[in-house]
Amino acid sequence: MMGQMAGTITALKAQPGRARVNVYLDGKFAFGLALIHALWLKVGQTLSDDEIAALRSADSEEQACARALTLLAYRPRSVHEVRARLRQAGADEQTIARVVLRLQAAGLLSDAEFSQAWVESRVRARPRSKRVIAWELRQKGIAEGHITAALAAVNDEDIARRAAQKYWPRLQRLSPAERKRKLYAALSRQGFEHHTIIQTIDWAESLQEAGGSTDSPNSLIA
Repeated sequence: MMGQMAGTITALKAQPGRARVNVYLDGKFAFGLALIHALWLKVGQTLSDDEIAALRSADSEEQACARALTLLAYRPRSVHEVRARLRQAGADEQTIARVVLRLQAAGLLSDAEFSQAWVESRVRARPRSKRVIAWELRQKGIAEGHITAALAAVNDEDIARRAAQKYWPRLQRLSPAERKRKLYAALSRQGFEHHTIIQTIDWAESLQEAGGSTDSPNSLIA
């Protein structure tokens, strides 16, 4: 009800099961508010147009912030992701900007920390090349500086070996030629370059020939 006119509060009713209050002006429902913004209101109080606009703006920000916190509780997000999701939910750009600043100030939203967490997750659970990880981060709206910093300590050869360790148990019963072909294809899909893939295959095969295993602690790269 964006055109709400000034009026006198005739009722304040809590919304069942929610920390929100319905505000009635001159006997009619006017708008809902988060409880935190309704605490200073009372029946008989007159609200001007500017006061109503300020209350509605504060409530929009509160709802957008709650939505963002729900997103962040599910998994870390980049600033770009939070902005996009709030935009999809109908929040205006000024509200989005204020919410982002609030979350950043509270240490709950950081592209630098998001980038580092993304890289660590990829290396640990879903190994893929640095260039693929960098591409993924760009799709999340991460700036190049954060991407470079997050990937600084990452080595493609190390990640490729970790990836090979995940595939190797499924390949051991194949012939050497078929094993190499499938491992090459798997690593190629993860964005590793030809020379890195060949080095990784040679590493894995050398362990196989020596009777070792890619699962061996000695074969892991620290």
